[in-house]
Amino acid sequence: MSIGTARARGIAPALTAICAVLLLALPPAAAADADAEALVRRTAEDTLRTLQSRRSELDGNPSAIYNLVGNKLAPHFDFELITRSAVGRDWGKASAGQRSQLVSAFRELLISTYAKSLAKYSGEQVIYKPSRPGTRDGTVVVPTEVTGAGGPPIPIDYRMHKESGSWKVYDLVIDNVSMISSYRGQFRATIVRSGIDGLIRELEAKAAGA
Repeated sequence: MSIGTARARGIAPALTAICAVLLLALPPAAAADADAEALVRRTAEDTLRTLQSRRSELDGNPSAIYNLVGNKLAPHFDFELITRSAVGRDWGKASAGQRSQLVSAFRELLISTYAKSLAKYSGEQVIYKPSRPGTRDGTVVVPTEVTGAGGPPIPIDYRMHKESGSWKVYDLVIDNVSMISSYRGQFRATIVRSGIDGLIRELEAKAAGA
């Protein structure tokens, strides 16, 4: 064993103890930010690592990529809040059954959309930045950047809140455009034209097409 290795092994427990003490000393909001940031990093890295290791199996297999997104990413999204926020004021007009259908259809569309994007992944790098408090109590924003060859970095912010004790994504802001805001206008136009049931049919059709 080299002197450097022995020294590193001796220092590691001390560093671990110091980090634990510092984490306990952090204000609750700061500790929560760290938890949310770690969740985003861990989930993204696990998903991309799985994609790379199973590339030959997943290429040209939309169902397998869909399942990968459903298993790795979907559990960390609050689809009910996402759907309710995107539907906006019209949510109050929907019956309990229609709300359930809206959430289910929008969930399928988003998973299919993410799966389609993930299928095009070609080694782009993800840069994780320090998280910050959100605009509302109990929320945080985890900023990231996706960089690829020949193009500027694309900022992607994960807006998160606590749901049943776990951090969940309730909105994505891609290149300064909120996912919820971009869908809200589309949803409103469809509801005005075809009602809540028309929006459900449209979402189901888009999910099937994706």
